[in-house]
Amino acid sequence: MDSFSTVIRTASHEQHVEAETSTFMSDLLGGRLGVDAYARYTEQLWFVYEALETGTERLASDPVTGPFIQPELFRLASLERDLAHLRGPDWRAGVSALPATRAYADRVRECAHDWPAGYIAHHYTRYLGDLSGGQIIRDKAEKTWGFARKGDGVRFYVFEEISNPAAFKRSYRELLDAVRADDLEKQRIVAECKRAFALNTAVFRALGEEFALSA
Repeated sequence: MDSFSTVIRTASHEQHVEAETSTFMSDLLGGRLGVDAYARYTEQLWFVYEALETGTERLASDPVTGPFIQPELFRLASLERDLAHLRGPDWRAGVSALPATRAYADRVRECAHDWPAGYIAHHYTRYLGDLSGGQIIRDKAEKTWGFARKGDGVRFYVFEEISNPAAFKRSYRELLDAVRADDLEKQRIVAECKRAFALNTAVFRALGEEFALSA
């Protein structure tokens, strides 16, 4: 029988590929979009991470989510430094969430508040994705728009407190395998994981419409 972390990974594989290969991401990583598109994407991330990281004190004391709340993963402060660099010191006045982003952030908040096990699905899809694929985005952004290596503009992708990402991901998967949930609840977590990827893909789709390249 497969471990829970394996079940989650294989169940959401299709959505994962769909998110990674979205037109917007392909155009962004292919250098076909300007820095403004990258900044707009970073804004959307800020709304999602604000939902993920608000109320973590309460989640840290929850028996199900507690082990997952690890401050070395937190991204909000890094995102805020990136946005100050990309949009200027008054960035807060100008940021806006796309409707798809609002739906995503609302769902994260809902799970954090009402269903801690469901929150884990969002935690997993975001942070493990950032630790892995995020490094490709950072590298491309540095080369395309001339950000300082691991500096302002790409700090979101730099996990300074995680010296060994591979070991961290291993221990994270062990947390998933040990999650306090019965089989039915685990199935619900897997379904929420798929939903998280779908919400993320909807954001990419909306960004793709906003930054459509004329054919």
